[in-house]
Amino acid sequence: MYDIESKQGGWFYSQTVKDHFFEPKNFVKTQEEAKEIAQASDGVGIEGSPACGDVMKMWIKVKDNKIADCKWQTFGCASAIAATSMFSVMVTESGGLLIDEALKIKPQNIVDRLDGLPARKFHCSVLADKAFREAVNDYYKKTNQFDKIDETKIKVVDKILNITDKDIEEAALHGVKTLDELQKRTKIGAQDKNCLPEAEELLRYYNEKHFSGK
Repeated sequence: MYDIESKQGGWFYSQTVKDHFFEPKNFVKTQEEAKEIAQASDGVGIEGSPACGDVMKMWIKVKDNKIADCKWQTFGCASAIAATSMFSVMVTESGGLLIDEALKIKPQNIVDRLDGLPARKFHCSVLADKAFREAVNDYYKKTNQFDKIDETKIKVVDKILNITDKDIEEAALHGVKTLDELQKRTKIGAQDKNCLPEAEELLRYYNEKHFSGK
């Protein structure tokens, strides 16, 4: 991996990112190891798609409502590897975070601990967050804590082009800040401008959610 300096919004990988990329923490290296971890885990979560490039699989162990262990595999890029490595450290350090505390970790918190990521790579930090939430949901299902399961449903905002709130969230994670930028990226509202106020409100919400820091 190389440092890259660009006149067009110069960006680089920090030393912390490099450390977690070259020597990722809690990373599952072999399929044999993955099988053993899967059998002993309390929950598993998968996020992403191999067809799109990045996919994350995460296993958690829970003890006394704390994250006792967090292991993972990914086909992601250097930023995804570094972000997930750091996330696995954050949720297990100091004896492990309570589940509710771990769920409060934002992608921006991960990026801060990594001493930054290039803006175009911020979305990589979300893979760990979403895979972890899936693993927690799986744990709740296995322990019959159904009332705690997060079953957030996808909402279609632009019903003509079938653009959802998740599409808007993804755009925000890729650096989209304004409605104009969102329209250029997704074409939302091209045939039904009535959806634009809601789209703009959601874009503002997701930027605050992921970039507001601690």
